Amino acid sequence: MAADSMEIDDALYSRQRYVLGDTAMQKMAQSHVFLSGVGGLGVEIAKNIILAGVKALTVHDTKQCTKWDLGINFFIHEDDITSQRNRAEATLHRIAELNPYVHVAASTVPLDETTDLSFLKQYQCVILTEVSLLLQKKINDFCHAQQPPIKFISADVYGICSRLFCDFGDEFEVLDTTGEEPKEIFISNITQSNPGIVTCLENHPHRLETGQFLTFREVNGMSCLNGSTHQITVVSPYSFSIGDTSDMEPYLHGGIAVQVKTPKMFYFERLEKQITNPLCLVADFSKPEAPLQIHVAMLALNHFQENFGRGPNIGCLQDAEEMLKIAMSISETLENKPQVNGDVVKWLSRTAQGFLAPLAAAVGGVASQEVLKAVTGKFSPLQQWLYIDMLDIVTPLEKMGSEEFLPRGDRYDALRACIGDSLCQKLHDLNVFLVGCGAIGCEMLKNFALLGVGSGQDKGLVTITDPDLIEKSNLNRQFLFRPHHIQKPKSYTAAEATLNINPYLKIDSYINKVCPATENTYSDEFYTKQDVIVTALDNVEARRYIDSRCVANLRPLIDSGTMGTKGHTEVIVPHLTESYNSHRDPPEEEIPFCTLKSFPAAIEHTIQWARDKFESSFSHKPSLFNKFWQTYPSAEEVLQRIKSGESLEGCFHVIKTLSRRPRSWTQCVELARVKFEKYFSHKALQLLHSFPLDTRLKDGSLFWQSPKRPPFPVKFEFNDPLHCGFIVSAAKLFATVYCVPFTEKDLSEETILKIISAVKVPEFRPSNKVVQTDETARKPDHIPVSSEDERNAIFQLEKSILSNEALENDLQMKPISFEKDDDSNGHIDFITAASNLRAKMYNIEPADRFKTKRIAGKIIPAIATATAAVSGLVALELIKVVGGYPADAYKNCFLNLAIPIMVFTETAEVRRTEIRNGISFTIWDRWTIYGKEDFTLLDFINAVREKYGIEPTMVVQGVKMLYVPVMPGHIKRLKLTMQKLVKPSADKKYVDLTVSFAPETDGEEDLPGPPVRYYFVQEDN
Repeated sequence: MAADSMEIDDALYSRQRYVLGDTAMQKMAQSHVFLSGVGGLGVEIAKNIILAGVKALTVHDTKQCTKWDLGINFFIHEDDITSQRNRAEATLHRIAELNPYVHVAASTVPLDETTDLSFLKQYQCVILTEVSLLLQKKINDFCHAQQPPIKFISADVYGICSRLFCDFGDEFEVLDTTGEEPKEIFISNITQSNPGIVTCLENHPHRLETGQFLTFREVNGMSCLNGSTHQITVVSPYSFSIGDTSDMEPYLHGGIAVQVKTPKMFYFERLEKQITNPLCLVADFSKPEAPLQIHVAMLALNHFQENFGRGPNIGCLQDAEEMLKIAMSISETLENKPQVNGDVVKWLSRTAQGFLAPLAAAVGGVASQEVLKAVTGKFSPLQQWLYIDMLDIVTPLEKMGSEEFLPRGDRYDALRACIGDSLCQKLHDLNVFLVGCGAIGCEMLKNFALLGVGSGQDKGLVTITDPDLIEKSNLNRQFLFRPHHIQKPKSYTAAEATLNINPYLKIDSYINKVCPATENTYSDEFYTKQDVIVTALDNVEARRYIDSRCVANLRPLIDSGTMGTKGHTEVIVPHLTESYNSHRDPPEEEIPFCTLKSFPAAIEHTIQWARDKFESSFSHKPSLFNKFWQTYPSAEEVLQRIKSGESLEGCFHVIKTLSRRPRSWTQCVELARVKFEKYFSHKALQLLHSFPLDTRLKDGSLFWQSPKRPPFPVKFEFNDPLHCGFIVSAAKLFATVYCVPFTEKDLSEETILKIISAVKVPEFRPSNKVVQTDETARKPDHIPVSSEDERNAIFQLEKSILSNEALENDLQMKPISFEKDDDSNGHIDFITAASNLRAKMYNIEPADRFKTKRIAGKIIPAIATATAAVSGLVALELIKVVGGYPADAYKNCFLNLAIPIMVFTETAEVRRTEIRNGISFTIWDRWTIYGKEDFTLLDFINAVREKYGIEPTMVVQGVKMLYVPVMPGHIKRLKLTMQKLVKPSADKKYVDLTVSFAPETDGEEDLPGPPVRYYFVQEDN
């Protein structure tokens, strides 16, 4: 595809399209962006917006590459320094490689107060980094004055502080401020009153806000509401008012209120005006005054640079004092006269020449998202400043001498200027285990490389693992990978790419999951060798498992994740914080079985039904079929057994499948046509037979009312693309599982029509089957087989044997594993067609293939901006963990770049369980008992009683109960040796047990104590 093509490469951008949508993607593919400054922050922004897919980017820089750049710019190499290359030219081809659809150019022309800025008119967005404040003002004035205005963004990282400023013109219209799916609310009542009160279904809160707009459909009674739009006022979590309904006809039943997204106008002021009266986003609500304090400090830094023609010297107290004086005078000129924070000014002065690469990653992620907002008009823009500081990192370094921060002529000088040499050395000597090399994992490895994690001469190692192979869709956000890496292991490839950034890192790569099955590899001994574990995972179960291993081995863990523009980070430190498993997210709501089977009300229900049909027909049944015939290898043997009265599990269903097995392409198409009739006509007729439209409940209300929708049979029309699409996709999948060959000619419209025209579709015959209406009922495990079914099975099997249709080849099928990312396999085609046909049957708004794929494939929307921001925040917390910081220094974060919000909170303090007499424990405590060869269970219990002052009531190993006094025979176990009761594995000298004890208050249940590690023999001192 050419760079200016308006086609969107779905294979590359699939996850991002779910975040931005087609309209925003198209706008982005037409946008030209100018970026000045390709230092550590500039290259972060360039990386993210190129991955996102702007049409063209010009990177501008006039500086030459230096050794300093190796620690801040991951695309500058040592040979760029020896050849004294310009930074923009050195990074040009490396950032261009990130996305072949983006045209990237470099500019090295000087940009200063005398430059004619008319060349900027060709760009829709201008981004400035490492530019003086005076020049920022000039360029901002120019951009703001254009019609339409050129969107202006400036961003800087100085030492421990960062700032981001946005100006998108006097008026900036946003069509979708949040990017969230419009809410749909099922209605249970609407009053005839002024104002009319709309009540939602019980247990379904609307989660709306006053001022939002809703449109109505499918309202029975007050039909004039249908199609109308009303602004609402929230009355309660289950009701809202919509204006005067007193003259409308009475409400009867049903109805859906759908949120209407309305455009919102945002208003911006120029940089010059905003400097004196800044509008700041507060990120840490425990420090609401911090943004203004950093604002003053950074203005003082800019004035210092203008006054002295240089930045303050590293660690220089004299320069810090001078900057403090400047800050005090600046504060008086600002409208709010904010308080000056001496610590912020002092540390900014001491570290301003330094650079925290992870802070740049965090700010760069946010800034990049603002660029995308600027060129697409999607999501709420930042108004207008964001300040983030890392005072938590430097405050504990107060007592270090200034020599700790001075440059030493290596790639870590920029980092050293911020955190000191001792902490740099600790990072170099670090053993870290990174689980996952996807989007967050790639970004983390980049951060490790810039920090020098695991690069110590004698110590330090980065261990990584990921079982996945690289796919094209990964390239859009997993920036270490290129097209020629597709189908290569992520971990090996990521390790190689990381060494290109910093060849001094030591990396061990694995390609296996971290789970109970791999505990021989990732043993307790492995974990105890790690200084910290970092997870880059996309599922909760894996996080919970790794958290449990970290708690068991007293290892710190830093977890993070993203979903679209949202992201989180969590720091878990032994003895200080709660663990990941200490809190549980509410379980994902399952769609009730009866809703899926008979009463869908939303497109999500029909998509899940179609996905279930796919799994049942093309995966589950073929697998059971093969398993059955592996157990009973011949049809004759099975016939003999069932004739003799033997019950063979699954026999009836397998014989039914065998007898109806299609053996030609024609029969596959016929089967698909029969399924169409069954799914989309007979099912509706049966439900209307069981529950006619006038059916009423015991209370007199109609059975068919919201959210229940009456189905109506779909009449097959060959000329309807949806109908034909179902037949073709289903036939192809049946042909695959039944090993029936077909050709392109077989797929022709003429061939399909000819076959379908000859199909004898079974007539509908109503049955008296009970239709499940209980929403709490689960899908039955087994459907009972009647004696008539058994007799029929014998007849069908005899028939198959006599007609030579039960031979060895007939007893095999080819199960299909659902694969969402291969568009040629027809899986999503089938699910889309089946889902939309069912939606049509129930008068539900259909979904396009794109939305169906996301829901059916449970695809997590993803974008590089949020990933970069989250990984930067994780790396900042990593520095604190390595430095052994106190509990109040650690910060968890939740962000949503679409709104935008970024909220830092303190970590949750670990809870302590009180036993008695001053004895207490937390999840991080471990008790230890050393035994000997003849140590009995009674000896063990007595040892726990004497050492820890509790009265043991139960001893458990995992799920195995070793000693429960109320259980028969357990008292006799007290005389057995521990060696006999809990046999140790060959490679372990210990076993972990749980000992429960009686609480202090009578009547309460026994409480489990902390894990007790029992060593079978006394360890040598």
